[in-house]
Amino acid sequence: MVFTAATLGSAPSASAAQCGNGPGGFERWKQDFAEEARASGHGPGAIDALMGTHYNTATISADRGQKSFRLSLDQFMAKRGASAIVARGRSLKRSQAALFSSIQQRYGVPPGPLLAIWGMETGFGAVLGNQHALSAIATLAYDCRRSDYFTDQLNAALTLIDHGTLSPNARGSMHGEIGQTQFLPKNILNYGGGGNLDNAGAALSATANFLRAHGWRPGAGYQPGEPNFDAIQAWNAASVYQRAIAIIGRQIDGGGGESD
Repeated sequence: MVFTAATLGSAPSASAAQCGNGPGGFERWKQDFAEEARASGHGPGAIDALMGTHYNTATISADRGQKSFRLSLDQFMAKRGASAIVARGRSLKRSQAALFSSIQQRYGVPPGPLLAIWGMETGFGAVLGNQHALSAIATLAYDCRRSDYFTDQLNAALTLIDHGTLSPNARGSMHGEIGQTQFLPKNILNYGGGGNLDNAGAALSATANFLRAHGWRPGAGYQPGEPNFDAIQAWNAASVYQRAIAIIGRQIDGGGGESD
């Protein structure tokens, strides 16, 4: 899910737990991070969960890849199955009309962009990820490329474990995103309201809350150049992803069918 432009290329963390660029230092880093986490007030359950993590080479490979974001818009839409997302999204908009009406009334966000995000992120809940989420996040907190950003995410994950909101064994995607619309831990804390984001209604509400918090204006447009496109940009830093959400959302909401 959510990687804003500001998160790309973060400096190495100034924490006493030193970042690294391979698996060799992970266990020592984990010990040091656990000491810091304990000192900052995280409970024994969260510390035990941290100590149970492993260095996830698949996460590092995925983080260094992300080749689909280099495709053209048409290629990206085809790869992600945009037409299928539109068709399924329109069906869900009808069958779950009461849910989407209540979300729009509360947050001002129409069904289209929410369904576009849901479809793009997990195929409407079909693919929630098979990685050990805490290990993925710990690996990226240790890795020097974006250590500061994922250190914040790891501390948020430990807080969720402290609260009993996140299972230490939760499964997620390659970067540790979890739930129907793939939230990272800090966004669960900020926008998830403590709900279980494996539940579609809770995840869609959290997504609408995120968009509202990033400037969504009820009734305004969300295509490039329109006021609410900024909120869509906050969801993901990749331009091709942003434009795909806008296009798919417009088609679900009943707009034109063009793809550029």
